[in-house]
Amino acid sequence: MQSTATSRSTDGGPVRPPAGTRDVGDRPGGCSATEQPLKAALQDDIALRHMDIAESVARSFATTGPEASDIRQVAYLGLIKAVQRFNPGRGVPFASFAVPTIAGEIKRYLRDSCWVIRPPREVQDLRTEIARTAPAMAQRLGREATARELGVELGWPEHKVLEAQASHSSLRPDSLDAPFEGRSWADTLAADSDGMGRSDDMISLRGAVNELDGSEKELLYRRYFMEQTQQVIGDELGMSQMQVSRTLARILVKLQKRLLGAPAPENARGVRTSIA
Repeated sequence: MQSTATSRSTDGGPVRPPAGTRDVGDRPGGCSATEQPLKAALQDDIALRHMDIAESVARSFATTGPEASDIRQVAYLGLIKAVQRFNPGRGVPFASFAVPTIAGEIKRYLRDSCWVIRPPREVQDLRTEIARTAPAMAQRLGREATARELGVELGWPEHKVLEAQASHSSLRPDSLDAPFEGRSWADTLAADSDGMGRSDDMISLRGAVNELDGSEKELLYRRYFMEQTQQVIGDELGMSQMQVSRTLARILVKLQKRLLGAPAPENARGVRTSIA
């Protein structure tokens, strides 16, 4: 690992050959065509060996939630950039250089690309601090830390902590079609008609139903108000399913005839008008 790291030049420059040979970085145009695959292979090897660093940094920003996988991918991208920019000549361990590079990449992603509704920068930064601090506090306390406890730990007022925690929904707001308390947003919309246009029909239908006998009313009630199946109705009333079906058909025909044959209301001159 050390030999691999020390073979690269500043700011992602070409791989330096062993001592005693010409430095390909001194050649016009950098690496030759034959050395470029070696450089890419060395970078890939370093990145694969340090993927756990990227995953650890990603977890500190989002331990759970739908954005966790996206942040992990951004962390891998930051790791690749760290490999390309690392300069072993400065005497800094690769891990010490990679962590802030990966964290910076994730912060830029959260700031510029992740928020659907972008809160103030202060709220974003505090949310990040909470995401990093809350797991450690939960492990120390044996329970989830309250907003007040997080505020004391981070040096922020409780209401600011609550605001930052609430901003989590701004990352990916719920769809308007998402169900809430068993109903969708569409279920709460007003109907196209307020029913006034059907009021005359409902009055006529009520009058026709009132002219039915008790057993016919019960069948209608069970089938169309209680929404029982014909088989259930038959079992409870001592009828076969076929008898229930035929009786309901006769009742509907009777209602239809009474509605269509109902006497027309009189107009202002006392002349009946047809409603058929």
